[in-house]
Amino acid sequence: MRLAVRLTPKGGRDQIVGWARDDAGRAYLKVRVAAPPVDGAANAALIALIAKTLGRPRSAVTLAAGAGARLKMLDIEGLDEAALAAALGQP
Repeated sequence: MRLAVRLTPKGGRDQIVGWARDDAGRAYLKVRVAAPPVDGAANAALIALIAKTLGRPRSAVTLAAGAGARLKMLDIEGLDEAALAAALGQP
């Protein structure tokens, strides 16, 4: 499954803020992490937080696009829509 995430680095703490929609109506998950956007630290913190929240191993969550951007695409192995909704609510 592919998940769109808008990441805020240096956000004070690691937290999933909730769902939002862009101007085109596409849903994305708003996430903040305490790590700075240096040497991939914020991306690593994002992957760890998403994996922990969804009950998946870190190796099941990969950054598919957006390594240097705020809007990122994550690929999550072994996750379906129902499990995503159960863990994070409806988009």
